[in-house]
Amino acid sequence: MRSTPLVIDVIVNNDLCVGCGICVVQCPSQALRMDWNNLGFLVPVQIGNCDNERDCIDVCPFNPEPKVDVRTEDEISDRFLTQATIKSDKIGTYINLYAGYSLEHRSTSSSGGLATYVSKQLLRQGIVDFVVAVRECNDPHAHYEYGVIKAEDEVVAFSKTRYYPVTLAKAIQKVKELDGYVAVSGIPCFIKALRLAQYKDLTLKAKVLFTIGIVCGGLKSKLYTDFLAASLNVDKLKVISPQYRIKDFNSRASDYSFGFVNADTGNYEMIKMSLLGDMWGTGLFKANACDFCDDVTAELADISLGDAWIEPYDVDGAGTNVIITRTPLADQLINRGIEEGDLIIDRISESIVVQTQRGSFNHRHNGLGFRIDLARRNGIVIPPKRKLNETSFFFKLVQRQRIKLRKESLELFVAPISFSSYVKHINSRRKRLRFITRVYHFYNNRIKKFL
Repeated sequence: MRSTPLVIDVIVNNDLCVGCGICVVQCPSQALRMDWNNLGFLVPVQIGNCDNERDCIDVCPFNPEPKVDVRTEDEISDRFLTQATIKSDKIGTYINLYAGYSLEHRSTSSSGGLATYVSKQLLRQGIVDFVVAVRECNDPHAHYEYGVIKAEDEVVAFSKTRYYPVTLAKAIQKVKELDGYVAVSGIPCFIKALRLAQYKDLTLKAKVLFTIGIVCGGLKSKLYTDFLAASLNVDKLKVISPQYRIKDFNSRASDYSFGFVNADTGNYEMIKMSLLGDMWGTGLFKANACDFCDDVTAELADISLGDAWIEPYDVDGAGTNVIITRTPLADQLINRGIEEGDLIIDRISESIVVQTQRGSFNHRHNGLGFRIDLARRNGIVIPPKRKLNETSFFFKLVQRQRIKLRKESLELFVAPISFSSYVKHINSRRKRLRFITRVYHFYNNRIKKFL
């Protein structure tokens, strides 16, 4: 018997945890529970001794020594998405690719409302009895949590994008106790953890009938929300019901706002995200584990949904989804929606899907090998990865700067310095990153081609 579960030794202590909580569910000794760390992420903490730590770490999406037959997303996909007809080294296996929106749910949902539409159809058609997705909660230490949807009219309350840490731990434990079939929505690493659990746990394999994957640009700390509130001169404790993707129907889809109810005044506070600079390409407030993920499009889900960040779709402020169907059932849901006039959909190519997430692919795939080398030099073991491309000298400089900026954005925010000092320092770092990035692009687009 170990005094400390391996998942804490190898994953949490090496900053590779994303807080999915599946290890907590699968721990045979119930030796783990989820809690907040000092940088605003949910992580498992030890509450007892573990009799078999392999059961905990085998379901971790960042397990450095996975079983041979489920080493990467490719092997896992071969086990769960057996009817997908096309294989892509960029977006995974799939059946069809689309871009479009739901006529009913577009205005009240993030992007084109396809996650809401699919969830409602799964319940309406009796395909599943429950949908597990993120909702608001009454926890004073968190704004959101995973909950279980039982009826169609509950789906809309779960329909918005939440850039806030959540865990599947309690929800998946409840799934095991539910009588009926379940659909689960989640970001790529959460879906991977769930698939690994299904591979080991026949109850979960039978009950979780459908998965909705959300294309992910990186998991944000709860400090991200605190930073946004501070940018409006509001204390984090006064923030009620934060909304991260408030649409401007008269602008571009990417021109969205952050907003919340101020508990002191009752007023709705809001700020355009464009005024705060690039919060995604810089890696601000992002989990370290995200730098070691090569799954951009939730390759292991039945259906993957993201934002169509590309013209002509991006010019429409109402939002448009990019849609990847990976199972016949997922494809049937989309085509039925088209036939019944509920969905406005275009068929698109793989190259368009890749362009909608071009920056993420560039960072996740092209810089991954270099980041892994750096981690290994520091004694950190990284799981097997598929996308280990050659990296130029200038792109390595970009990666080094992003790593520093990501780390400092978290550590300095909880340091005893003023908010204005924090912003000044982070902006100087961002300025340096922009300069290095411009040098890299100049080399890549001009000098490299000339040579």
